[in-house]
Amino acid sequence: MKPLYWLQVVGCLLLSACQSQTDFKKLSRSMSDSSDRVADARSRIGEKLADDLAQKGLKMGMPIFLRGFKSEAQLELWMQKEQEWVLFRTYPICKVPGKLGPKRKEGDLQVPEGLYEIDVFNPKSSYHLSMRVNYPNAADLHFADPDQPGGEIYIHGACVSVGCLPLTDEKIEEVYLLTLSAHEYGQKNAPVHLFPCRMKPQKTKWLCLKEPNNCAFWENLQLAYDFWEKEQQVPKVTVNTAGFYVLEE
Repeated sequence: MKPLYWLQVVGCLLLSACQSQTDFKKLSRSMSDSSDRVADARSRIGEKLADDLAQKGLKMGMPIFLRGFKSEAQLELWMQKEQEWVLFRTYPICKVPGKLGPKRKEGDLQVPEGLYEIDVFNPKSSYHLSMRVNYPNAADLHFADPDQPGGEIYIHGACVSVGCLPLTDEKIEEVYLLTLSAHEYGQKNAPVHLFPCRMKPQKTKWLCLKEPNNCAFWENLQLAYDFWEKEQQVPKVTVNTAGFYVLEE
């Protein structure tokens, strides 16, 4: 087999082996300052982070919403202040492997596109700190390889990726602490929306011309993107029997 294939496989195996697959509720109970990395991050950047939040009328513990854009290599972190969502910071994604389009199979190097949640925190990751995105979800399973859809997709530190979203160690500390704090204050699973790009109408038309096989998928994602842009609220969604997202009324 080709050397590149083996590098991809080894990378995926290392990432999967190092990430905890413990039940979310059990794992979250262990996420206190007993974790050296979390405690160290809080000690080093906690005060500065609280000051930065206060400048926008925000504070630790407020609900989190993450929006990722593959083409622009950006991750937005929004925080909910009462009924209003406020953009706290936009982080550069250090590396985006693969191409525009959804993830459909293990080892395809694709960063997923879709509407997800954070379902696991790993304070002892090989990539400093990491948070798992719940790929594959019900929509993904409808279209992905039935035997090997892939998984173990994380937002993490370092600057390497075989399908994840690396932010560097410095950036992941902020995102991790804010998302963990929101969880500790009652947000069960922070929503994460991952898009091929900022889906303005002309961009979506360009995507469909470039990859017509993914056009129906992208037009479906456009519904959630447009809802946020218009309402500035996170849409509630379900997945229908055809594998498409449906926005709840």
